[in-house]
Amino acid sequence: MTTTEQGPPPVPRHMRRDRFAPLPEVQAARDEPDLPEFRTVFGAHARLVTRYADVREVLGDAERFSNAGLPRLPAPEGEDGADPRAGNLLGTDPPEHTRLRRLLTGEFTVKRIRRLEPRIAEIVDDHLDAMAAAGPPTDLVSAFALPVPSLVICELLGVPYDDRAEFQGRAARQIDLSRTLEERGRVAAESRAYMGELVDRATAAPGDDMLGMLVREHGHDITRDELIGIASLLLIAGHETTANMLGLGTLALLREPDQLAHVRDEDGAVAPAIEELLRWLSVVHSGVPRLVREDTTVGGRPVAAGEFLVLSLPAANRDPAVVDHPDDLDVTREIAPHVAFGHGVHHCLGAPLARAEMAVAFPALFRRFPTLALDIPFDEVEFRSATVVHGLRALPVTW
Repeated sequence: MTTTEQGPPPVPRHMRRDRFAPLPEVQAARDEPDLPEFRTVFGAHARLVTRYADVREVLGDAERFSNAGLPRLPAPEGEDGADPRAGNLLGTDPPEHTRLRRLLTGEFTVKRIRRLEPRIAEIVDDHLDAMAAAGPPTDLVSAFALPVPSLVICELLGVPYDDRAEFQGRAARQIDLSRTLEERGRVAAESRAYMGELVDRATAAPGDDMLGMLVREHGHDITRDELIGIASLLLIAGHETTANMLGLGTLALLREPDQLAHVRDEDGAVAPAIEELLRWLSVVHSGVPRLVREDTTVGGRPVAAGEFLVLSLPAANRDPAVVDHPDDLDVTREIAPHVAFGHGVHHCLGAPLARAEMAVAFPALFRRFPTLALDIPFDEVEFRSATVVHGLRALPVTW
């Protein structure tokens, strides 16, 4: 029996949080003379990059630092042998990444997302209506933060919303680092099989959704496995990240009533508030490990060809060299630079959609329920401690 079958690997320190914040020792690594070494959840040795400038340097240079070394979860016995990384934009480099991304860019332009905003507002209002009808208390995660982005991405991709419980459950298990690599590999295979059925359905009868568009307009330029990989990535990324931003962001603002009121009441306040929440929360711990292609340096510190670099986005976003009082949440500050959506060629494709969803959801929630408050003591709120995307297990609220 392998080590991973006996139990899950330990969660690396950069994926653990002190509630909202990265661990103090992760932040302290910015001042160390060398990049700290550690063992990843896949068992490989890596170096941790924590300074904002260094993280941007690595993210911005696909020539020296490759995404193609993305570790692979163990494939279940009897799987069809298809490469599970096919179509995964996070695990490819230019020019392959450029080809795949170009197929999708039109669906995520600011102009295209603006056309979606009325539908996003309808979805938000429907869920707020349901919360009001059911009455307090409620779990904001299950009643609002999770279903809103799930429904949006389902409609965009053409995924049946009735399947949401299944795909949300699979997504949660797939990014849960407290599970063994074998179990996560089995869940990933189940997810690919599900998306394969949807791709086959879209191929037979393309609809007006994104899968239908890809089949109609690019069917000769993209393989079935690539379609499955693209759809799987967008489905998970499209609801997990935004859902956790909505849950954590609401909790953070409930802790700062004056800032919550500013977001709720002031015209033009929500956009800069979202950027500050993105910076301060940094729900994605690190993204994909980068493989060093040649002996080089990062911020003047040497790294060798063949090494892996893991980037701490929360530590980078709280770098005092870039932001004054970085550990303070301040939605009124001048917008500070951040790498919550990454940087360079792999900058998050869905960033305009995530911003649009938050820009609608936060003020609508706070205006509908102006007396919104935690229904339990803050110390009892349960944060998710071992997942690829930081978040909350539940957020009990009342009004």
